Amino acid sequence: MKSHIRIGLILFLLFTLLTGVIYPLVVTAISQIAFPHRANGSVVERNGQPIGSELIGQQFDDPHYFWGRLSATEKVPYNAASSSGSNLGPTNDDLLKKLKERIETLRQAHPDQKGPIPVDLVTASASGLDPHISPAAAEYQVPRVAKARGLSEDSVRQLVASHMEMRTLRLLGEPRVNVLRLNLALDGVRP
Repeated sequence: MKSHIRIGLILFLLFTLLTGVIYPLVVTAISQIAFPHRANGSVVERNGQPIGSELIGQQFDDPHYFWGRLSATEKVPYNAASSSGSNLGPTNDDLLKKLKERIETLRQAHPDQKGPIPVDLVTASASGLDPHISPAAAEYQVPRVAKARGLSEDSVRQLVASHMEMRTLRLLGEPRVNVLRLNLALDGVRP
């Protein structure tokens, strides 16, 4: 009986060391060597100061900037510590109220746009942190951003096109635009 307990304890310590120490250190070392930017959170910097992550959306509501998807996180928008969907169903009164408010905000900000509003501008992603919008959502906002910045719509469209991310491996996901990266590029454009 004692030999079984001793073998069990030895195996427990061995696997704890292997899976709890050695494996994480090896994976961390490989990721730091192979893709350090991503392994360290894909942090975006301006003037040497971190201002966000390529992986987490940020709140933009100034007319001079492109707006991202809604955040479903509680209390603070895009709070990565409380990532989750809203869990509100399509007939929930709170969700319908939020949708109507967002649609009204978008209609007021884009009075010349008479067509449908891209769905990703009025809904949150499953995590509530999505940093991307669809090309249609970016195109919808081009006239507002161009007018607010005193730029031509064509120059803003070119900027959007240059920040378009295509499908991963030409297979996974959909074309998308990272809102933070696009807005940072906008700050570098002068009329």
